[in-house]
Order: sequence, then structure tokens, then C-alpha cells
Amino acid sequence: MKFRKTVRTALRGLVPLVGLVLLTGPLVGQTSEPLRIEITEGVIEPLPFAVARFVTTDAGAGDIAADIAQVIASDLEGSGLFREIPRNAHIATVTNINSPVIYKDWKAINAEILITGSLELVGDGDIRISFRLHDVFSNKDLGQGVRFTSRPDVWRRVAHQVADIVYERTTGEKGYFDTQIAFVAESGEKTSRTKRLAVMDHDGANLRYIPTRSNLVLAPRWSPNNRHILFTSLEDGRPSANRIDIGTGEVDRLWSSDTIMSFSPRFSPQGDGILLSLIERGNTDIYAIDLRTGATRRLTSSPAIDTAPSASPDGRQIVFESDRSGSQQLYIMPADGGTPPQRISFGAGRYGTPVWSPRGDYIAFTKQWRGNFHIGVMRTDGTEERLLSRSYLDEGPAWSPNGRVLIFFREPRGANAGPSLFTVDLTGRNLRQLRTPEFASDPSWSRLRQ
Repeated sequence: MKFRKTVRTALRGLVPLVGLVLLTGPLVGQTSEPLRIEITEGVIEPLPFAVARFVTTDAGAGDIAADIAQVIASDLEGSGLFREIPRNAHIATVTNINSPVIYKDWKAINAEILITGSLELVGDGDIRISFRLHDVFSNKDLGQGVRFTSRPDVWRRVAHQVADIVYERTTGEKGYFDTQIAFVAESGEKTSRTKRLAVMDHDGANLRYIPTRSNLVLAPRWSPNNRHILFTSLEDGRPSANRIDIGTGEVDRLWSSDTIMSFSPRFSPQGDGILLSLIERGNTDIYAIDLRTGATRRLTSSPAIDTAPSASPDGRQIVFESDRSGSQQLYIMPADGGTPPQRISFGAGRYGTPVWSPRGDYIAFTKQWRGNFHIGVMRTDGTEERLLSRSYLDEGPAWSPNGRVLIFFREPRGANAGPSLFTVDLTGRNLRQLRTPEFASDPSWSRLRQ
């Protein structure tokens, strides 16, 4: 990783829970070029940062202020790009976030980034969180201060949004902390497990189960607006693609037929269409459904098994897996299916579950090779293949909304073993397990919440 200065807008695309404003006061108006972290190699030295104790003036606000500061620090450290300097190493105390920072006190403990904040109770039980970000190395603020007003029961979201701002101002890229993970929660004996749809925050907090009328669901996929989830149900013993409104709980079956099986659904980038696979008379092909008109279009027509479609961010192309060459490989075709697909995977082994990066630059996949499973990425033309993981069974990659981190599930050998969720960054470093109370598989990462 290299560090460099770059001119960028200090504050972009911030979304408040109740309200967000730029702070006024002595420090507003001091601008600087945000310090950008550019990831160029697989081994980096994390950026040391400090979170000063948040200033509080209301009785009973100290605990929640400490919790918010802890979640901010955990988010940043979890990215692998930052390293927190423990509070017991601090030699300075912040009593007013509008007062000038004594930078030498923070340089003395080798902090390069400083986060200061305050919390107060306002209105009818709301909380107001204010924070500032400082570049200790350059003795400057990184952008203006920001203030959130929120209900106290969603304080974790405030913490995630603060961490997203810090991440963006420091790296120059959008963060991914104020997001959710949909996944399949598995329980029971391995041969007869219950598989339920579940949703949680990106760090595993606020877990809840989504009723779907079925205890056997597979492969949930978020809609671009985070309001719906697609999944495959085995409720009647046959795969069927479904869509659920997570606000109302209403479930729609996307394809109703006693002779056709549907599975592997995924939304188009704009959310106005769905790609999925249908099995009819023993043949598996890819179809597109226009949610505005209800029209259905067949995109592939071959005796091979064509499945797992994923559209490019601009909606112009589709990557999918097929065994039309004799083994499971990856192919790209136009979104209308008008020209023959082009194969892009040519390495040894079998390739599956392709997913186009939100940035449009990479395609993630699962690879089976030499008795192991790998999560990997390649350029959209098949070049620069890079394997990020290896184990007995690694499957189901999904991208963070900024296209820099992948989540997948891993299952070890053993009669009583079960799957767990892991994340890894695009360079193949910072492999981390995401703890869940039950076995977990088939993760899908939401976009940043609105």
C-alpha cells in the first residue's frame, strides 16, 4: 500500500438517519487534501488512528458515547487498512471538539488520524452526535465536522455512518459499513438441516430472521434499493425463485409452473429486471424478466447447463457459468443474448458462481482445482486471474458495495461440520470470519442503506 495526497471532495453522498449538518465553529472552513490510501500490494501497514473519548455533558450519555466510539474503531480495524491506538496510550484529553487540536500530543503516540466527537441528548429523547476528523501528520482537518441527530435505538447505524465518512475521507473511496448481509442460517443435523433466510448488519449485529413460508431456502440476493430479497425455495421439493418484500413480508413466486423449475435469481443493476435459470424438459437456460411489463425473454439456448447469471453494473453484459465446453466455465454475453457467449475462463479447474463487481472492473468466482475450492477474481476479459482463498469448500462470493471486499462461505471437512461466513479483501489479505449464532451460507451484501 502506498500513501499519497490527492485532491478530492471532502464530503460526498452522506445519508443521515434523522438529520445531518456540517458543524459550524472555529474549525469549519479549514480544508485539506484528504489522505488517500492506495492499495497496490497484498501486504500493507495499517494506518494508525486514535479515537478520543467522546465529550458528553448529559448524565447517562457516557455509555452510549463509548459504544459508538468502539463500533467506529471496530469498523475501521476490520477493514484491515487501519490500526487503532489503544485509549490507555493516549496522553491528551479532548474536552471540546471545537477547540484547536494539540497535534504534538497525538504525534507522540504515533497517531496519523484522529477522530474526535461529542454526544448530547436533544428534543424528545433523540441523541446528537458530532465528530471531526484530523490529519495528525499534516496538522489539518480532513474536511468539515459532521453532526447526526438520531433516535438512540439506532446508534449503531450512526457509528457505521461515521466510520464510512472516515473511510471515504481517508481512502478516497466509499465505505461499506452501513450495510446489511442477507444469508442462509442453517441449524439441525447435516442431512436434514433447516435453512432460513436471515439478515444482519455487516458486522453481525442486529440479526433477524425473515419468514418465507419455507424452511429450505437458498441463495438470497438483495435488490438495488435494499427493499427486496430474491431467493430460491425448496418448499414443495422443487426449486422455485421467489421475491420477498422485507418491509411487509409479502412473498411472490417469480415463475409458477408444475413442469418448470426456477432458481438462481438475481436483480438487474437498476432493479427493474431479474435474471434467473429455468429447467424445462431437462434443459437449463438463462431467462430475463422485465418487472415493469412482466415480459420474459430467453437469453441462452443450448443443451448445456447455463446458470448463475450476473449483470455488469451498466446492464449491458451478463456473466454466467456453463458446461457447454465440456467442463464448468465462465462466459460473457450481451444482456439481450443476441450474440454467442464468449468464454473468459481458461485456467485449470472448474469455475462457477460468477459475480460482477459493482465497480465493473472484476468478476469474482468459485474455482474447484486440485481437490480444493477457491474464491478468486479476474478481469472481465479473463486476464489477471487471482485466487484469494483456499480450503476444502469455499463458495458463493458476494461483493461489498464499494467493490473492495468479498464475503463468501466456508465449510470444513467432517460429518458434523457446517458453513461459516468469511470476508477477504481484493488483494487476498485480511481474511476474517464473521461470527453468527448458527451455521451460515450463501451471503449477499446490500448496498449502502438510505
